[in-house]
Amino acid sequence: MRANQSWYVIFVFDGLTNDPTLELSLFIMFLLIYTFTILGNGGLIVLIMKSPILHTPMYFFLKHLSFIDMCYTSVIIPRTLSDILSTRKTVTLLACVVQLYFYSSLFISEVYLLSAMACDRYVAICKPLLYHLIMKKEKCVLLIGICFAIGFSESVIHAKNTFSLIYCNTHIAHFFCDMPPVLKLSCTDTTVTELVVFVVVGFNSFVCVSVIVISYSYIFCAILRIQSAQGKLKAFTTCSSHLISTGTLFGTLIYMYMRPNSSYLNDQDKVVSVFYTMVIPMLNPIIYSFRNKDVQKAFVKLTRLKTEE
Repeated sequence: MRANQSWYVIFVFDGLTNDPTLELSLFIMFLLIYTFTILGNGGLIVLIMKSPILHTPMYFFLKHLSFIDMCYTSVIIPRTLSDILSTRKTVTLLACVVQLYFYSSLFISEVYLLSAMACDRYVAICKPLLYHLIMKKEKCVLLIGICFAIGFSESVIHAKNTFSLIYCNTHIAHFFCDMPPVLKLSCTDTTVTELVVFVVVGFNSFVCVSVIVISYSYIFCAILRIQSAQGKLKAFTTCSSHLISTGTLFGTLIYMYMRPNSSYLNDQDKVVSVFYTMVIPMLNPIIYSFRNKDVQKAFVKLTRLKTEE
């Protein structure tokens, strides 16, 4: 059947497991992860908006990173929770296209946003006197707009290529509509589609990794020139959170999408998918809060104001 001939084709998810006891445990775990992700990222957004000391370009980017993480997990987890409670995990082609499109759009946007944050850290550490002049609000808004524009435009290619194939099977060996497991359902040659995915992901990875590596090369050189150990530690601390979140995200991106379709292992890749679709968005507010004194000070100050009121 041609995927583009009917939006009412029904796909069936394998899910993560068929064990009822394990499914209950996964449901509780994913619900807790989703709740913490929404509360953590939502709380960070509110804190940044309410605290004047966080009205800087760095936290402007962090606010949008939290927003993307909230939307990103909302595309995956609610549907997964619903499927865990269902005996037959079905999804229409239209719903699958929508999930794949928004998931990939937000994922690509986040990758480019992390690159923009690396540039922000470069300007802050290497050109501190010109920081507020270079990183004006208009430029920050423009960078955010470019990140979202790239993400939502490139995802059209992925969605179109994936669902313009002929499918002989409707059984998706996964728990959401991702490109590699969906491509496996096609009974036609997917070489061109896989090549397009590889080229697009490779281009995004090359551009973003290059920006991050070049930015941090200059940053580390600038840190080494700082005389005091305290100054070096402070400069490195401002970058460590970004490095941790960037490393984990790019590692899973390259592992999942820059391999031949035939090399995917169902159970192993499901675990990796859970990590980058659920765990990483949950960890980001922890990484940027617990390791950031400005965020901690802003939280304490806002809490005291609320208590006094």
